[in-house]
Amino acid sequence: MDKVKITIDGIEMEVPKTYTILDAAREANVDIPTLCHLKDINEIGACRMCIVEVEGARGFVTSCVMPVSDGMVVRTNTPAIRDARKTTLELLLSNHNRSCLTCVRSGNCELQALARKLNVEGIEFEGEKTKTSIDDLSPSIVRDNSKCILCKRCVAVCKKVQEVSAINTMNRGFKSEIGSACNKSLNDVPCSLCGQCIEACPTGALREKDATQKVWEALNNPELYVIVQTAPAVRAAIGEEFGMPIGTLATNEMVAGLKRLGFNKVFDTNTGADLTIMEEGTELIERINNNGVFPMITSCSPGWVRYAESNYPDLLDHLSSAKSPHQMFGAILKSYYAEKENIDPKKMFVVSVMPCVAKKSESEREEMEVDGVRDVDAVLTTREAARMMKEAGVDLSKIEGAPFDNPMGDASGAGAIFGTTGGVMEAALRTVKEILTGEPLDKIDFEEVRGEKGIKEATIKIGDKDIKVAIAHGLGNAKRIMDMIRDGNAPYHFVEIMACPGGCVMGGGQPICDAKTRATVDVRKLRAEALYKLDKELPIRKSHENPVIKKLYEEYLEKPGSHKAHKLLHTSYHPRHYFENE
Repeated sequence: MDKVKITIDGIEMEVPKTYTILDAAREANVDIPTLCHLKDINEIGACRMCIVEVEGARGFVTSCVMPVSDGMVVRTNTPAIRDARKTTLELLLSNHNRSCLTCVRSGNCELQALARKLNVEGIEFEGEKTKTSIDDLSPSIVRDNSKCILCKRCVAVCKKVQEVSAINTMNRGFKSEIGSACNKSLNDVPCSLCGQCIEACPTGALREKDATQKVWEALNNPELYVIVQTAPAVRAAIGEEFGMPIGTLATNEMVAGLKRLGFNKVFDTNTGADLTIMEEGTELIERINNNGVFPMITSCSPGWVRYAESNYPDLLDHLSSAKSPHQMFGAILKSYYAEKENIDPKKMFVVSVMPCVAKKSESEREEMEVDGVRDVDAVLTTREAARMMKEAGVDLSKIEGAPFDNPMGDASGAGAIFGTTGGVMEAALRTVKEILTGEPLDKIDFEEVRGEKGIKEATIKIGDKDIKVAIAHGLGNAKRIMDMIRDGNAPYHFVEIMACPGGCVMGGGQPICDAKTRATVDVRKLRAEALYKLDKELPIRKSHENPVIKKLYEEYLEKPGSHKAHKLLHTSYHPRHYFENE
């Protein structure tokens, strides 16, 4: 790769000529502040916080978009630059809702951090503020434009990565704001509710719909038996909320923290993931043996399901009818487990801790109940669970760990890897291949379905059949797969789709990393590695070998795909229409 020589604040260095000044500065550990910049996603130089001086240039240049050139001399910290940045920041703050003490992002807000860094002590430019609104109609996402700084990071992620374009910049000049088509709520437009906009937002302008108070009320109600279940990806990220390094596996600490909150039982959604594999795998086997609708597509990502219902209503018969793991597990807890423990299911309150904000919407779908009993009563994101622990004085970095409760706490390594892209596919292949061939796997790791590539394809030999599979993560990649299916050009038998880029480890409810961390650390890889490590360490690595699952079928469900299993563990989908004449 061709390189150029540049000097930044007296530091001479050689960097690839494809770098921007900001890229080079970060490599030299020279800190240039940013607000609107998201590497490879939103590089527009709009906020003007990253301005620098370049010798020979007229005026300041924005370092996030200015390419380096040979012999370039850059200064990042002159009095004129500091004054300009401070003035720009004060202008932003003058039109901002500065209720920082009561904001969910206090302490993890890039705007707040920058105000501290630039020593902003007052605002000179007080005056009229833009008229703002709060959109809280969605079960998953709240949008508060009084805290928006028009950085457009959310717009860029929605448009360029997810290719949904549910939000955009509306109006012009001082009246500019981020909004949705026809001024509708996010709940009433084709938004997948994936929450990637929340992860991209540098302030509290976007946040999850809070369920902590609902859960506290349940915990304080002596009439209720309150159970919590935790998704596989949560344990690989929740430690970050307590200062642990990214990728720390904090399973036992998380369980102990939840027990401190007062839950009657703490169970592992990985058990539900094993159950999902049994039902989804059986459905795949039936389609293979009976020449069913292909490809069959996974249905455990609710953001993806909502996207399919909104954009591909003609292809809904391709989706597996299996509920997602936490919904399945909720249904089993309120039937099988309630019977065994002699608990009235109507007195049972099930809480799911998920890496996902779309799970909130999923739990409220009318299909997610059996005989009038909801599968899941409340969904907390990883962030919300951490906030509840902090409110209770629990610090996971200092707590002694505890195991999941039995008899529903056992899970396989296959269930653990559900949390990363390719994990559902690999877990399914471990079971489907062994059941179809009737022989033990000679190799348990299907590494061909792993990795960060947006769309992965593989052909798996199962007996005398070549099973073609594909994995897509991020809705932009899902769109490409679905267009192939619609056009009749998809040769696959089985497709895994996750709404969030990287899968659940990068879900919209996970700990939020600032833009600089996202640019310099492979967060997805570190979190995913934690789950693969867990998989390798567990004694059982195939869903169909989980003794809890075996007992469940023997005592209650009879067999995968039975009438009772369908009643409890399967669902249906429906087209979504948002505008007239659609």
